[in-house]
Amino acid sequence: EGVIGSSCSERSGSSSFLLGSNKKSLCLIKAGAVEKEKLEEAKGVHDAGARSRRDVDGCVKSFEKIPHTGRNGWLNLVRFWRKDYFSQLHKHQERTFRDLGPIYREHVGSHKSVNIMMPVDIGELFRAEGLHPQRMTLQPWATHRETRKHSKGVFLKNGEEWRADRLLLNKEVMMSAAVKRFLPLLDEVAKDFCQMLQARVDREGRGKEGKRSLTIDPSPDLFRFALEASCHVLYGERIGLFSSTPSMESQKFIWAVEQMLATTPPLLYLPHRLLLHIGAPLWTQHATAWDHIFSHAEARIQRGYQRLSSLPRSVSEARAAGGQYTGVLGQLMEKGQLSLDLIKANITELMAGGVDTTAVPLQFALFELGRNPQVQEEIRQQVMASWASAAGDPQKALQGAPLLKGTINVILRLYPVGITVQRMPVKDIVLQNYHIPAGTMVQACLYPLGRSSQVFQNPHIFDPRRWGSSSRDDGQKAEGSGFRSLAFGFGARQCVGRRIAENEMQLFLMHVSFRKFYRFESDIKTKYTLILLPESPPKITFRKL
Repeated sequence: EGVIGSSCSERSGSSSFLLGSNKKSLCLIKAGAVEKEKLEEAKGVHDAGARSRRDVDGCVKSFEKIPHTGRNGWLNLVRFWRKDYFSQLHKHQERTFRDLGPIYREHVGSHKSVNIMMPVDIGELFRAEGLHPQRMTLQPWATHRETRKHSKGVFLKNGEEWRADRLLLNKEVMMSAAVKRFLPLLDEVAKDFCQMLQARVDREGRGKEGKRSLTIDPSPDLFRFALEASCHVLYGERIGLFSSTPSMESQKFIWAVEQMLATTPPLLYLPHRLLLHIGAPLWTQHATAWDHIFSHAEARIQRGYQRLSSLPRSVSEARAAGGQYTGVLGQLMEKGQLSLDLIKANITELMAGGVDTTAVPLQFALFELGRNPQVQEEIRQQVMASWASAAGDPQKALQGAPLLKGTINVILRLYPVGITVQRMPVKDIVLQNYHIPAGTMVQACLYPLGRSSQVFQNPHIFDPRRWGSSSRDDGQKAEGSGFRSLAFGFGARQCVGRRIAENEMQLFLMHVSFRKFYRFESDIKTKYTLILLPESPPKITFRKL
């Protein structure tokens, strides 16, 4: 169910709620006098044609009055199957917001949620997430861990246990000192990928020597790049995916991640434990995919553990003192603050979440830059100038080319990898003048948010420069400005692999910008599994400058 109980007390000065005599409407009572203008300002921007959300008597409206898509969850589930909403969930959300306004309730199968899209509402949700933020638990993943007797990583934990593990992981993957350590490893993989790409253009391309061009579907190579980069950072070793014959083990891993992502959404809405009990094919496919993922990670972790354990302590300390980076796995093992089982659990989650979630946005980035040659050329000139002055330092090179980060921000706005960010508020809140009880599953829907003209001026225009200005004339509306770019989530529970992914994608674009690439078709269709994907991978034409 989407609603859970909460015993957390409200913060000092927060709103309290009293049930009215008619048992239907709730009135908001502040600790002090609240002018009507301030209350209206806090509610955010509405669609121009949206009806007023305030009752005649000025009271906050009850939860039951939130517009909804149907009360019967199982009938809604059948409708989802018949209309193929599972693969077009992002479009369904966009249409529903257009029809019902900036907030609505949805009940599909066993899943209940309140869906929002306005930044000001997301800000209210963030302020009510508490010390131990809770999002939707992917129960099929949790059930797999429980049935296989695997430990859970931070992605599947909650409460104090989550916080303790997360603070230790942050030191190795989120802090600036950690980024500085692993950035050269990502840079090395990005350089090698682009050299491999150029060799392929020279070998297979058409045209005169030195001006050959090659049109390919780059998605298989991008998946290999993402896996190679992830392994290098996590394990501190290369796995050789850029060779002409990549290992079958790695190919199986990529297949397993794709299978896991494809089978997760339907299991979220179905009684997956019943499917487990009867041995349904859908559950079997899901569990088998996870088994492959764990098998691949286990083999890598064991090799890393044996390699590090075989070194005398003096050698290990000397390597660390000399700045030799042993990967996230090595750092966690050397510090010994997490048990080996917890290290395995978190490394496996980082591996599973670090391939498609970077490879797919890079497909969209190549597509958009390919069909916007002026933007591509502007980025290229900035990158070349920055690279020349950085003297081979990848961190300085990225700092001197802010359009790379702007490109990633725009791509993830238009094509968010995960299309929702969920939280269960620890106290009652008001969104769009509706009462939301503590413990309600609230989803911020990123695809409609990123394409809303209420939030972004000319939202469909691909312009990385709009993220480069802190002023209000950057083409974005100011209200709720801190909650417009949410592809990695927000707050303490944002994506733990964020810094790895951001830098990996920026370094890829930095090195690939030394080549020209084109995209001749003008549009791209998308589908949803557990992440947003192109229906058909875009073909890109590459040519050396």
